[in-house]
Amino acid sequence: MLTTLFRCVQLSVFAIAAALAGSPAFAQDWPSKPISMVMGFPAGSGVDVVARTLQESIEKSLNAKIITEYKPGAGGNIASDYVAKARPDGYTILLGTAATHGVNAALYKSLPFDVEADFTPIAPLVDVSNVLTINPEIIDVKSIKEFIEKVKASPGKYNYASTGNGTGTHLAFAEFNAKAGLNMVHVPYKGGPEAIQGLIKGDVCCIFNQVQTIIPHWKANRVRLLGVSTKNRVSAVSEIPAIAEAGLPGFESYTWFGLFGPKGLDPQIASAINGAVRKALETPAIRQKLIELGNTPRVESVEQFRATVKSDRAKWAAVVKATGATID
Repeated sequence: MLTTLFRCVQLSVFAIAAALAGSPAFAQDWPSKPISMVMGFPAGSGVDVVARTLQESIEKSLNAKIITEYKPGAGGNIASDYVAKARPDGYTILLGTAATHGVNAALYKSLPFDVEADFTPIAPLVDVSNVLTINPEIIDVKSIKEFIEKVKASPGKYNYASTGNGTGTHLAFAEFNAKAGLNMVHVPYKGGPEAIQGLIKGDVCCIFNQVQTIIPHWKANRVRLLGVSTKNRVSAVSEIPAIAEAGLPGFESYTWFGLFGPKGLDPQIASAINGAVRKALETPAIRQKLIELGNTPRVESVEQFRATVKSDRAKWAAVVKATGATID
């Protein structure tokens, strides 16, 4: 009897040891080296600006250096694939968006990863409004109504830029065109900086892009803003109306930025990063700076963010289907 009991205990100990050996044991000493934050969009893009605004505070909270790795292309899929295949040790995280984890699953016929099963949602950062921005030398209008009328009068004549196939800027314009009944040509770029330069040079007439990246060019009178894509106005450009109030009732489109780890990330690490993000977003000076850039800070727990990502994926799938948007 005692021998049998001893063997059971012995087997249980072996089973626990084997389980621990097969899973990462890093909660106690993490972080002990720099954390790599992988981004699927170029330096200077809106997501990069938000990351840099939060970075110092997060580093202090975690007592670790954060190194940004830029892997732009394919609507953020290159960076997503890299992180999906990384070790879940807390040293490789993804700065994703509503496009990478909401849009792409519906837009791309196949992906080398599963946007739900292969990632661990960690924390949202901000909600982001896009703004319909034009080059007045290419299309000289001053309101959403005038824009719709002029484009309708010349089907196929005008082209619009996006920050890449399947990005929020692409889908925002596709949805706008569908609701307004417009026929425009899509010109995808590799990222925000390139798309904005294309707009300024006159290679394209317009773009939906994040408020924070457009503001400097607007203040320098290089571009003109017609309307923001959120339901309400944005305080950073409060004089610019919402598109819904300025000529296209019911229109609303916004994106979000957030952090993800590979599947299997230790819940303690996800919680620690989430807490560091929350602390940064609740710091008055940082919060105010994000708002001035046209962002809305979003604070959620790990589980709340997981639910947000899931519901948003369903929402964007419906948008993709309704607009007929495809990868060019």
